[in-house]
Amino acid sequence: MSAGAVMLLGGAGFVGRALAVRLEQQGVSYYMVGRDNQEQLGTLLPQCGTVVHLASSTTPGSSATQPELELPNLALTLQLLKQLQSRPPAHLIYFSSGGTVYGNPAHLPVSEDASLSPLSYHGAGKAAQEQLILAARAHGHAVTIVRPSNAYGAGQSLRGGFGLIRTLLEHARLQSTLQIWGDGEHLRDYIYIDDVIEATWRLIERPGDNRTYNLGSGRGYSIRQVLARVEEVCGLTIPASYSAARGVDVRHIVLDCTRLQAATGWSPAVDLDEGIQRTWLWLRQNQA
Repeated sequence: MSAGAVMLLGGAGFVGRALAVRLEQQGVSYYMVGRDNQEQLGTLLPQCGTVVHLASSTTPGSSATQPELELPNLALTLQLLKQLQSRPPAHLIYFSSGGTVYGNPAHLPVSEDASLSPLSYHGAGKAAQEQLILAARAHGHAVTIVRPSNAYGAGQSLRGGFGLIRTLLEHARLQSTLQIWGDGEHLRDYIYIDDVIEATWRLIERPGDNRTYNLGSGRGYSIRQVLARVEEVCGLTIPASYSAARGVDVRHIVLDCTRLQAATGWSPAVDLDEGIQRTWLWLRQNQA
């Protein structure tokens, strides 16, 4: 890995907190910088050899009718790039969105070479930030773009409109009604948090990496299938109501992760059933 500390930009989120634990285990120094603390960039960047950009304040649903909500995400990325121009070269790892930037691809699983056709302003914002970040290569920075699928697992906070599995488990715990947009057949790729962190660590250890990678399980499950698995794990029935599908929601997405596997030797180790079981156990232990 690059000399110096690791900066976790937006590190207070789900992935950032888990990655911080891994860095501590590896004995690596790191700094957590919130998206509202941009003034820290100039002070801390000279001490960092790696920047993991995880910050995002939107979801496909939250900015669906308010595209201007994507502006703070773009502004933060531009501020980071401005600061990097006058600093020693650093390895920049940007977390984009494998679930939104491709739209509805013609073929599944979708590879990194597929065209970007986002359906939501959130996905379009991610795609735009990818292009801005790629320009940093002209300034001597190694840039890795990660397109993760739907990450879930122990330690995930409940967030409206985000995280199907975490939301399902909360409904199971409270015996409340789940709202499903559409017919429940939308297909998604789900990746357990430990697998996300292992892949990210391997990329941190590749300071000269300049590629784009999908990060997912390579398998797709419909909302109905995930609901059935959660009910089986919990031994509970989750009431559900159905509403009209939203135009911002991708119909089917599964990621081809062979490029990441070939480059790093990584492969997902936690399947969906085990991941749900781990998350349910964590939730029961921490919400009692």
